[in-house]
Amino acid sequence: MNIHDIRDKAFTMPLTSPAYPPGPYRFVNREYLAITYRTNEEKLRALVPELLTVQEPLVRYEFIRMPDSTGFGDYTESGQVIPVSFQGRRGGYTHCMFLNDHPPIAGGRELWGFPKKLASPTLRTEIDMLVGTLDYGGVRVATSTMGYKYSALDSDAVKEALAGPNFLLKIIPHVDGTPRICELVEYHLEDVVIKGAWTGPGALSLAPHALAPVAELPVLEVISAQHFAADLTLALGKIIYDYLT
Repeated sequence: MNIHDIRDKAFTMPLTSPAYPPGPYRFVNREYLAITYRTNEEKLRALVPELLTVQEPLVRYEFIRMPDSTGFGDYTESGQVIPVSFQGRRGGYTHCMFLNDHPPIAGGRELWGFPKKLASPTLRTEIDMLVGTLDYGGVRVATSTMGYKYSALDSDAVKEALAGPNFLLKIIPHVDGTPRICELVEYHLEDVVIKGAWTGPGALSLAPHALAPVAELPVLEVISAQHFAADLTLALGKIIYDYLT
């Protein structure tokens, strides 16, 4: 294979059998369980990279069920998003993510810089409640429950929140192990269609774990619980700061 062929075909690895296809990446019937809780402010600020500002000591713990996603298939995801601001614009900083499907792990890390690791999250309905769980290596790390569709939420408000800016710290090492890329990335969700949104009583339990340390941001008080479903497109990102320059 000559140099020109390599350049033409190179998108991601492996060269001859890419781990995921080029975008756009459309998600249909994407279902969320999101628990917003109050946590330790000192620990929270220690985890958020400089240039992003913590407004309140809050964390949004998410379980996301994705049964129909372009190129990525059918999978479930779980993780912590921290409400922040960047130059006066409010958004969310993704602190950690755990999921059970290789293509979105590879694509999420390589393209955007999502902090994704392989684990076993679930989101399901059990009788009168919505249940989210996260297991890492067979060990239960997180459990969330919510009353099923107790009260309707304002769909426009949910759509506005989803359309806001999101921030990631993208890190790619050089072949000698030193950082080659260390960037603050911004991305957006586009063409959002809300199919339903609800609130109700919610609870969240986090367990200490060496390799899935979600409990480092302890649950001090549950503020709100939301359950919603949407179709949306995950847009590609842009670099807003290079920490290596």
